[in-house]
Amino acid sequence: MLRLLTHVALRRPVLVIVFWVAVVGLGFGFGGGVFAKLTAQVATVPGSENERALALRDAAAGPQGGHLTVVGVGATVLGPALAQARTMPGVAEIGEPLRSDDGAAVLVDITLAPGASDEQAGAVARHIRAAGAGVSVAGGPLTDLEFGMQAQSDVQRAEMVTLPVVLVLLVVVFGGLVAGVMPLIVAVAGTGATFGILYLGSFATDISVYAIQVATMLSMGLAVDYGLLLISRYRTELAETGERDEALRRAVARAARTIAVTGLTVAASLLGLTVFPDAFLRSMGLAGAGVVVVDMLAVLTLLPAVLRLAGRRIKPAPARAVNAGVFARLAWAVQRRPLLTTVVTAAAVLVLAIPSVHLRLANSDARALPGSTETRRQYDALAAHFPQLVGPDVIAAVVRSGAADPRTAAFAERVRAVPGVSAVEVVPVSDAVSVVRATPVHEPWTAAGRDTLQAVRDVPAPFEVLVAGDAARLVDYRAMLQRYGPWAALVVLVATFVLLAAFTRSVLLPVKAVLTSLLSIAAAFGAVVWVFQDGHLAGWFGSRALGAVDLTVPVLVAAIAFGLSVDYEVFLLARIRERYLQTGDARAAVAVGLQQTGRIVTSAALLLVVVFAGFLVGGFAPIKEIGLGLVVAIVLDATVVRMLLVPATMTLLGRANWWPSRPPVITAGDEQIRSLAPVSAP
Repeated sequence: MLRLLTHVALRRPVLVIVFWVAVVGLGFGFGGGVFAKLTAQVATVPGSENERALALRDAAAGPQGGHLTVVGVGATVLGPALAQARTMPGVAEIGEPLRSDDGAAVLVDITLAPGASDEQAGAVARHIRAAGAGVSVAGGPLTDLEFGMQAQSDVQRAEMVTLPVVLVLLVVVFGGLVAGVMPLIVAVAGTGATFGILYLGSFATDISVYAIQVATMLSMGLAVDYGLLLISRYRTELAETGERDEALRRAVARAARTIAVTGLTVAASLLGLTVFPDAFLRSMGLAGAGVVVVDMLAVLTLLPAVLRLAGRRIKPAPARAVNAGVFARLAWAVQRRPLLTTVVTAAAVLVLAIPSVHLRLANSDARALPGSTETRRQYDALAAHFPQLVGPDVIAAVVRSGAADPRTAAFAERVRAVPGVSAVEVVPVSDAVSVVRATPVHEPWTAAGRDTLQAVRDVPAPFEVLVAGDAARLVDYRAMLQRYGPWAALVVLVATFVLLAAFTRSVLLPVKAVLTSLLSIAAAFGAVVWVFQDGHLAGWFGSRALGAVDLTVPVLVAAIAFGLSVDYEVFLLARIRERYLQTGDARAAVAVGLQQTGRIVTSAALLLVVVFAGFLVGGFAPIKEIGLGLVVAIVLDATVVRMLLVPATMTLLGRANWWPSRPPVITAGDEQIRSLAPVSAP
């Protein structure tokens, strides 16, 4: 299949380019509709107690409209605006104004009619906001829409910031504008196809506001990554052959297998997310894997076609000795003290991972949005003037009993006696269903908050009780991660092992690749916890101490970082194995392979760091957490792990690296090749 794809790309370049232009046009044209279908709802577990409680409550209540919250601060007069809003389409009821204790703010709840459209909600909000600068209107469909708009603006901002930097870096790496632009051509094609994939996927499942950002930046990063590998190989072959068509044919033939293996490995890592029942994680896994495959196909077809037509303007790689250079000298230095290097390097990475030991997971709220958004401004106003409304979310026990039933009152009293509960309220839903709302003292992500929830769930009752709320949702989600996480990890590890074993013909190398990748991921978790959970240097990223990390972040960072880590491992092992088969010298092959790939790996890592750093200029706190985690993982993996730990461990293992493959047989005709590899460290 690879030969067929690359053969068509080299023989029919114009046809391939036209095909990809059509894909990009459709992706950016129709695929742009995905922004109108994004959802801010994440981290739900179908069939969990929290979801069943909400379903019972909603079924008993019947069709309900959404709610808008109006907060007026200062001398703003809301009366006339609210009076006119009562007659506007989509408004069912406007509650009585609630004055804050300090007298500086007023709060009003607006109930929308069942089936009210987003446009009607938006019209009501615009009308009320016109009452004064101190008025904020948010909640319900408005907040969901704001999350979607924030996602779109974050993507645009990230691309505007990262694309020029990436282009400059590519020009520097390749020493020319034409070669530097080519990976970006693939990136544009991948991004356009990404929008198309997400738009099509939105008809089958919900697409999160986070998915569009992660998938877009992943598409851009991998396109540049794989494009760098192929163009670098082309320049190397061009320097050796001097004949451009032959150099392109060799480059594609030799790099295609490496690119395919790396792409499939990253895709396998993301497909591990489909094991989880959470629709958000499943959609992220499917969308991410699809994006990786699209990027891989674009590099194997579109890029060779572009090189076939414009490759004459790309300069050959400068001549470099394969057994000398900064990376070869680094490898020889490591090989003098391989055990010491292994111990010190692993220990240093583990030290960085220490903060991850106290990782806490939480549901993100309005604080995840930037301060310029309406939802965040309203949250800050509520925190300042109605602090009782922004405390821990209530624990809602949905009971199959009416509010007037004495058994309901008795159950409410038992809930009131639970340690950690400060107040209890019974809210009628229907004649047969009511909600006992317990106000907890502790945040849901704390151990005390989880204990309070479990105690409420354990309260005996003569009727069915299903408990919902932020704490319930968080506990149910954690339980889901603990149940399905090992299976997801097993899928990823088995797929990675099989792919790498088939690629390297080795048993030990895939195991080593997995272990070293896990080190980078642990350190990435440590950085995210230290910055966003604990608040160290959080101001540098426009955030503050959040007390916990968004519960979806560790899974996504682990899946993406693991795939990218193995990505660099394949780049390196491909060259080491190629040299080992030529010379039979396992020790020298490591140094030569590191010299040949060191510049590619570090350049690719730098470019990916720039791309994922685009997450850090966005507005969502969870997206910033993902961005920081990936940046740390990539930096550590491309430097400490690939340049120090891998050469050290491969030196310790020697020829055992390639077991059970037999050592290559070197014939007399290979002596010239073999003589290029140094037999001892200089």
